Amino acid sequence: MSEEQTNLESALDHLHAVHDEGKVGQRLNWLRAGVLGANDGIVSVAGVVVGVAAATPGNVAAIATAGIAALVAGAFSMAGGEYVSVSTQRDTEKALIAKELRELQEQPAAELAELTGLYRKRGLSPDVARKVAEELTAHDALAAHAEVELGIDPEELTSPWQAALSSFVAFTAGALIPLIMIILPVGNAMLVTAAAVVIGLLLTGWVSAKLGGAPIVRAILRNVLMGSATMIATYLIGLAFGVAVG
Repeated sequence: MSEEQTNLESALDHLHAVHDEGKVGQRLNWLRAGVLGANDGIVSVAGVVVGVAAATPGNVAAIATAGIAALVAGAFSMAGGEYVSVSTQRDTEKALIAKELRELQEQPAAELAELTGLYRKRGLSPDVARKVAEELTAHDALAAHAEVELGIDPEELTSPWQAALSSFVAFTAGALIPLIMIILPVGNAMLVTAAAVVIGLLLTGWVSAKLGGAPIVRAILRNVLMGSATMIATYLIGLAFGVAVG
Protein backbone atom coordinates (compact mmCIF):
# COMPACT_ATOMS: atom_id res chain seq x y z
CA MET A 1 0.00 0.00 0.00
CA SER A 2 1.41 3.41 -1.00
CA GLU A 3 2.01 6.22 1.49
CA GLU A 4 -0.67 8.29 -0.25
CA GLN A 5 -3.27 5.53 0.18
CA THR A 6 -2.27 5.09 3.81
CA ASN A 7 -2.66 8.81 4.46
CA LEU A 8 -6.01 8.82 2.69
CA GLU A 9 -7.37 5.90 4.73
CA SER A 10 -6.05 7.46 7.92
CA ALA A 11 -7.77 10.74 7.10
CA LEU A 12 -11.06 8.99 6.31
CA ASP A 13 -10.89 6.99 9.53
CA HIS A 14 -10.30 10.20 11.46
CA LEU A 15 -13.27 11.89 9.80
CA HIS A 16 -15.52 8.92 10.58
CA ALA A 17 -14.39 9.05 14.21
CA VAL A 18 -15.16 12.77 14.41
CA HIS A 19 -18.59 12.11 12.89
CA ASP A 20 -19.33 9.37 15.44
CA GLU A 21 -18.20 11.64 18.28
CA GLY A 22 -20.59 14.29 17.00
CA LYS A 23 -23.49 11.85 17.16
CA VAL A 24 -22.57 10.87 20.72
CA GLY A 25 -22.36 14.53 21.67
CA GLN A 26 -25.82 15.12 20.19
CA ARG A 27 -27.28 12.27 22.24
CA LEU A 28 -25.65 13.64 25.39
CA ASN A 29 -27.17 17.04 24.69
CA TRP A 30 -30.63 15.46 24.43
CA LEU A 31 -30.05 13.58 27.68
CA ARG A 32 -28.86 16.72 29.44
CA ALA A 33 -31.95 18.59 28.17
CA GLY A 34 -34.10 15.81 29.62
CA VAL A 35 -32.39 16.10 33.00
CA LEU A 36 -32.89 19.87 33.00
CA GLY A 37 -36.56 19.35 32.08
CA ALA A 38 -36.97 17.06 35.08
CA ASN A 39 -35.25 19.67 37.23
CA ASP A 40 -37.73 22.31 36.04
CA GLY A 41 -40.61 19.99 36.89
CA ILE A 42 -39.31 19.41 40.41
CA VAL A 43 -38.77 23.09 41.19
CA SER A 44 -41.92 24.47 39.51
CA VAL A 45 -44.41 22.06 41.05
CA ALA A 46 -42.65 22.04 44.41
CA GLY A 47 -43.01 25.81 44.56
CA VAL A 48 -46.73 25.62 43.79
CA VAL A 49 -47.68 22.81 46.18
CA VAL A 50 -45.58 24.19 49.04
CA GLY A 51 -47.16 27.63 48.61
CA VAL A 52 -50.70 26.25 48.52
CA ALA A 53 -49.97 23.93 51.46
CA ALA A 54 -48.75 26.89 53.49
CA ALA A 55 -51.88 28.90 52.64
CA THR A 56 -54.35 26.04 53.19
CA PRO A 57 -52.72 23.52 55.55
CA GLY A 58 -54.45 20.15 55.56
CA ASN A 59 -56.55 20.90 52.45
CA VAL A 60 -55.35 17.94 50.39
CA ALA A 61 -57.87 18.54 47.61
CA ALA A 62 -56.71 22.12 47.04
CA ILE A 63 -53.05 21.17 47.21
CA ALA A 64 -53.49 18.24 44.80
CA THR A 65 -55.56 20.33 42.38
CA ALA A 66 -52.96 23.10 42.32
CA GLY A 67 -50.13 20.57 41.90
CA ILE A 68 -51.83 18.71 39.06
CA ALA A 69 -52.67 21.98 37.32
CA ALA A 70 -49.05 23.12 37.63
CA LEU A 71 -47.81 19.76 36.31
CA VAL A 72 -50.11 19.78 33.28
CA ALA A 73 -49.51 23.44 32.46
CA GLY A 74 -45.75 23.10 32.88
CA ALA A 75 -45.47 19.89 30.87
CA PHE A 76 -47.50 21.27 27.96
CA SER A 77 -45.63 24.57 28.09
CA MET A 78 -42.27 22.78 27.98
CA ALA A 79 -43.41 20.48 25.18
CA GLY A 80 -44.93 23.32 23.16
CA GLY A 81 -41.85 25.49 23.52
CA GLU A 82 -39.57 22.65 22.52
CA TYR A 83 -41.77 21.78 19.52
CA VAL A 84 -41.75 25.35 18.21
CA SER A 85 -38.02 25.75 18.78
CA VAL A 86 -37.01 22.47 17.15
CA SER A 87 -39.48 22.95 14.28
CA THR A 88 -37.80 26.27 13.49
CA GLN A 89 -34.40 24.58 13.67
CA ARG A 90 -35.55 21.75 11.39
CA ASP A 91 -37.00 24.20 8.83
CA THR A 92 -33.67 26.04 8.81
CA GLU A 93 -31.75 22.79 8.35
CA LYS A 94 -33.99 21.74 5.46
CA ALA A 95 -33.58 25.12 3.78
CA LEU A 96 -29.78 24.93 4.10
CA ILE A 97 -29.72 21.41 2.70
CA ALA A 98 -31.92 22.44 -0.25
CA LYS A 99 -29.57 25.35 -0.95
CA GLU A 100 -26.53 23.04 -0.76
CA LEU A 101 -28.15 20.53 -3.11
CA ARG A 102 -28.90 23.28 -5.63
CA GLU A 103 -25.30 24.50 -5.50
CA LEU A 104 -23.98 20.95 -6.02
CA GLN A 105 -26.13 20.61 -9.13
CA GLU A 106 -25.28 24.02 -10.57
CA GLN A 107 -21.55 24.30 -9.74
CA PRO A 108 -20.05 20.92 -8.78
CA ALA A 109 -16.44 21.96 -9.46
CA ALA A 110 -16.66 24.98 -7.18
CA GLU A 111 -18.28 22.87 -4.47
CA LEU A 112 -15.53 20.28 -4.72
CA ALA A 113 -12.93 23.00 -4.36
CA GLU A 114 -14.80 24.40 -1.36
CA LEU A 115 -14.91 20.97 0.31
CA THR A 116 -11.20 20.53 -0.34
CA GLY A 117 -10.52 23.87 1.31
CA LEU A 118 -12.57 22.89 4.36
CA TYR A 119 -10.49 19.74 4.80
CA ARG A 120 -7.32 21.78 4.33
CA LYS A 121 -8.46 23.92 7.28
CA ARG A 122 -8.83 20.72 9.33
CA GLY A 123 -5.14 20.02 8.90
CA LEU A 124 -5.00 17.72 5.86
CA SER A 125 -2.34 18.24 3.22
CA PRO A 126 -3.49 19.62 -0.15
CA ASP A 127 -3.25 16.26 -1.94
CA VAL A 128 -4.95 14.27 0.81
CA ALA A 129 -7.63 16.93 1.25
CA ARG A 130 -8.40 16.76 -2.47
CA LYS A 131 -8.52 12.94 -2.43
CA VAL A 132 -10.80 12.89 0.64
CA ALA A 133 -13.12 15.46 -0.95
CA GLU A 134 -13.29 13.44 -4.17
CA GLU A 135 -13.90 10.14 -2.32
CA LEU A 136 -16.69 11.54 -0.18
CA THR A 137 -18.25 13.47 -3.07
CA ALA A 138 -18.35 10.30 -5.15
CA HIS A 139 -19.98 8.42 -2.27
CA ASP A 140 -22.52 11.07 -1.19
CA ALA A 141 -21.82 14.65 -2.16
CA LEU A 142 -24.74 16.14 -0.23
CA ALA A 143 -23.90 14.34 3.01
CA ALA A 144 -20.22 15.29 2.71
CA HIS A 145 -20.97 18.99 2.28
CA ALA A 146 -23.81 19.11 4.80
CA GLU A 147 -21.76 17.51 7.57
CA VAL A 148 -18.54 19.46 7.04
CA GLU A 149 -19.87 22.80 5.86
CA LEU A 150 -23.13 23.00 7.81
CA GLY A 151 -22.69 20.53 10.66
CA ILE A 152 -25.90 18.74 9.63
CA ASP A 153 -26.56 15.06 8.94
CA PRO A 154 -29.28 14.99 6.23
CA GLU A 155 -30.38 11.54 7.42
CA GLU A 156 -30.78 12.60 11.07
CA LEU A 157 -32.61 15.91 11.17
CA THR A 158 -33.91 16.92 14.57
CA SER A 159 -37.49 15.78 15.26
CA PRO A 160 -39.79 18.38 16.87
CA TRP A 161 -42.24 15.69 18.01
CA GLN A 162 -39.47 13.70 19.68
CA ALA A 163 -38.18 16.82 21.39
CA ALA A 164 -41.66 17.78 22.57
CA LEU A 165 -42.40 14.31 23.93
CA SER A 166 -39.03 14.13 25.69
CA SER A 167 -39.62 17.48 27.39
CA PHE A 168 -43.16 16.51 28.36
CA VAL A 169 -42.06 13.22 29.91
CA ALA A 170 -39.02 14.72 31.66
CA PHE A 171 -41.00 17.59 33.19
CA THR A 172 -43.78 15.23 34.31
CA ALA A 173 -41.33 12.79 35.89
CA GLY A 174 -39.73 15.57 37.90
CA ALA A 175 -43.04 17.17 38.86
CA LEU A 176 -44.43 13.92 40.25
CA ILE A 177 -41.84 13.94 43.06
CA PRO A 178 -43.21 16.95 45.02
CA LEU A 179 -46.80 16.27 43.94
CA ILE A 180 -46.85 12.73 45.34
CA MET A 181 -44.88 13.59 48.47
CA ILE A 182 -47.10 16.53 49.49
CA ILE A 183 -50.32 14.47 49.46
CA LEU A 184 -48.94 11.40 51.22
CA PRO A 185 -50.63 10.71 54.58
CA VAL A 186 -47.47 11.25 56.63
CA GLY A 187 -46.78 13.18 59.82
CA ASN A 188 -45.26 16.31 58.25
CA ALA A 189 -45.86 16.26 54.51
CA MET A 190 -44.13 19.61 54.07
CA LEU A 191 -40.83 18.38 55.47
CA VAL A 192 -41.08 15.09 53.57
CA THR A 193 -41.69 17.01 50.34
CA ALA A 194 -38.81 19.38 50.98
CA ALA A 195 -36.47 16.45 51.67
CA ALA A 196 -37.60 14.60 48.53
CA VAL A 197 -37.16 17.75 46.43
CA VAL A 198 -33.66 18.34 47.76
CA ILE A 199 -32.71 14.73 46.97
CA GLY A 200 -34.20 15.07 43.46
CA LEU A 201 -32.32 18.31 42.83
CA LEU A 202 -29.13 16.74 44.14
CA LEU A 203 -29.48 13.91 41.62
CA THR A 204 -30.34 16.14 38.66
CA GLY A 205 -27.48 18.47 39.55
CA TRP A 206 -25.06 15.55 39.72
CA VAL A 207 -26.22 14.05 36.40
CA SER A 208 -26.17 17.37 34.53
CA ALA A 209 -22.67 18.11 35.87
CA LYS A 210 -21.40 14.68 34.82
CA LEU A 211 -22.88 15.03 31.33
CA GLY A 212 -21.54 18.54 30.88
CA GLY A 213 -18.15 17.93 32.49
CA ALA A 214 -18.78 20.71 35.03
CA PRO A 215 -17.62 20.76 38.68
CA ILE A 216 -20.01 18.40 40.46
CA VAL A 217 -20.12 19.98 43.93
CA ARG A 218 -20.73 23.47 42.54
CA ALA A 219 -23.50 22.23 40.23
CA ILE A 220 -25.24 20.34 43.05
CA LEU A 221 -25.02 23.26 45.48
CA ARG A 222 -26.34 25.69 42.87
CA ASN A 223 -29.22 23.38 42.02
CA VAL A 224 -30.21 22.65 45.61
CA LEU A 225 -29.89 26.27 46.75
CA MET A 226 -32.05 27.63 43.91
CA GLY A 227 -34.71 24.96 44.44
CA SER A 228 -34.71 25.52 48.20
CA ALA A 229 -34.96 29.29 47.71
CA THR A 230 -37.99 28.74 45.47
CA MET A 231 -39.75 26.60 48.09
CA ILE A 232 -38.95 29.06 50.89
CA ALA A 233 -40.26 32.01 48.85
CA THR A 234 -43.52 30.30 47.88
CA TYR A 235 -43.97 28.97 51.41
CA LEU A 236 -43.70 32.48 52.86
CA ILE A 237 -46.08 33.87 50.25
CA GLY A 238 -48.59 31.10 50.92
CA LEU A 239 -48.24 31.61 54.66
CA ALA A 240 -48.80 35.36 54.33
CA PHE A 241 -51.91 34.91 52.17
CA GLY A 242 -53.21 32.15 54.42
CA VAL A 243 -52.88 34.33 57.52
CA ALA A 244 -54.49 37.29 55.73
CA VAL A 245 -57.46 35.20 54.61
CA GLY A 246 -57.76 33.58 58.01
